[in-house]
Amino acid sequence: MGYPDTFEGFVVDSPKTWNQFHRHELKPKPFEDDDIDVQIECCGVCGSDIHTVTGGWGDFEGPLCVGHEVVGKAIKVGKNVKEIKVGDRVGVGAQVWACLKCDVCKSKNENYCPHMVDTYNANYEDGSTAHGGWASHIRAHQYFTFKIPDAIPSHLAAPLLCAGITTYSPLVRANIGPGKTVGIIGIGGLGHLAIQWARALGAETYALTHSEYKAADAKALGAQHVIVTSNDEKWAEPYKFKFDFLLNCADATHKFDMKTYLSTLKVQGEFHMCGIPDKPLPPLEVLAFMANGCKLSGSHLGNHQEMKEMLQLAAEKGIVPRVETLQLGEEGCKEAVERVKAGNKVHYRFTLTGFDKVFGEKVEYGA
Repeated sequence: MGYPDTFEGFVVDSPKTWNQFHRHELKPKPFEDDDIDVQIECCGVCGSDIHTVTGGWGDFEGPLCVGHEVVGKAIKVGKNVKEIKVGDRVGVGAQVWACLKCDVCKSKNENYCPHMVDTYNANYEDGSTAHGGWASHIRAHQYFTFKIPDAIPSHLAAPLLCAGITTYSPLVRANIGPGKTVGIIGIGGLGHLAIQWARALGAETYALTHSEYKAADAKALGAQHVIVTSNDEKWAEPYKFKFDFLLNCADATHKFDMKTYLSTLKVQGEFHMCGIPDKPLPPLEVLAFMANGCKLSGSHLGNHQEMKEMLQLAAEKGIVPRVETLQLGEEGCKEAVERVKAGNKVHYRFTLTGFDKVFGEKVEYGA
């Protein structure tokens, strides 16, 4: 059929064929008055995509089109849409719908709505399937579609829509700013952005990494101090009761000596998880918390207001991810997921580009 009845995307069929992508027709949800259709220009590659296609977060029934760091042009807007018009450059992150009526949503926590719809591998209440952004188009609710500031190129804006908000939201919710000492654990796709947010917010910022070769990068990104945790078993001794907030961006928490990390927190300090690894945390004794009364917490994305604030801060401060681009297609998708899964093959994000070469540029604009 083609747009607007169907979209096209690159899909996998099951976790057993997680790196074997093929082009496939996608059926979007029915268009409603709060919806926006986006013709996709580019889409980031997130660790979540790899956790999903490999079955790390559970089995799925394909065909599955992933991708939730979408940038493109609004080509159709519903009659209730207020802030976005046809032709605007917009972004869609890892959530495309929430009820916006429950107590959770009314408290500006729609990213925790019990009825929320993830951008892909999820279904709407009417049974329609949500499809991700490694595709020609995406359809999303206006509340989860955002104007991209002119100062941020599309391929750099894309990773901000998941990796950016995932690291920005917990920092601002913890009131990180001048006078606070923050440690960013794991200098990868999430952590390299978290360093930049922490510094922009005014905190004294430490980078904690097991990879000594990343120390120079961490300092170039803005970290005032770098702790290489693999250099010394007793690395934490000089940092007891040091940090107000540890933001864990690493994907190997199951290997952590959590008691050691927690010992570096101030009284009532917080160890916060912003990534979702495949494996569970190691066992923890209550005594690991009692020595300093610290907290272990986690978060999911951020709310509408935080996304807009983050994009504006990025534009004003020149905060952008370090990005390598890959051409969308069977081979580009395969290379992207394989290199992200390898763990040390990306510095620090991928964005799939060249969507117009695959799907064509012409489309009818609609109101």
